[in-house]
Amino acid sequence: MLDLRALPGRLLRAMLPSACALCGADADAAVCAACEQAYVLPIARCPCCANPAGTLDQGRHCGACLAAQPAFDATLAACDYAAPLDSVVLQLKFGAQLALAPWMARVLYDAIVRSGIALPEVLCPVPLGPARLVERGYNQALEVARPLTRALRLPVAPQLLRRLRDTTAQSGTAPGERKKNVRGAFGVDVAFDLRGRHVGVVDDVMSSGHTLDEVAAVLKRAGAARVTNIVFARTPPHA
Repeated sequence: MLDLRALPGRLLRAMLPSACALCGADADAAVCAACEQAYVLPIARCPCCANPAGTLDQGRHCGACLAAQPAFDATLAACDYAAPLDSVVLQLKFGAQLALAPWMARVLYDAIVRSGIALPEVLCPVPLGPARLVERGYNQALEVARPLTRALRLPVAPQLLRRLRDTTAQSGTAPGERKKNVRGAFGVDVAFDLRGRHVGVVDDVMSSGHTLDEVAAVLKRAGAARVTNIVFARTPPHA
């Protein structure tokens, strides 16, 4: 029996066919089910920084986090920032392929449900600097955060965090300079009362972790009790 409720969606897909961003095959989403199954692979990760743990016991922090606890308390990553999924991040960030954001949010939602982590009370995206926001026209972290908050039924606070100054892109900064590059770059809007709250910070990719560490430190100074990073991709340690 024909389901009339599904008819508008079927007609729209027929008139506006979608191609997988990875393999080019016809797909109902930005990435086809076959590519998602092949490349979005759950692996054991450090519960603090989300680096691969090399063990199925995800309750233990990695040696780096035990030696120097970051300001954030936990990190959830859906996948590694590696080929071919790195191209999805780049297409969203630099190619204005905004249709990828809901797919990334759905993959993150699945990872969150699978992990069983404690949900934050509010989500906020990592903000772009004013110049970069004008240049790009959108904040890719916010584009991912919006559908994710709807799926999780959590509020999103795009204005909670503010960039106090533009910084050099971390990807173009020497590893030894990245912590200094983002120091003092963020602030919290005084309109938000964060005392005792659990804040989730959303970003597309986590590389060295210095940006998210600085963000968490700022949130903690503003009263947040716990900070959880929620990122689509995590750069492996060897990259």
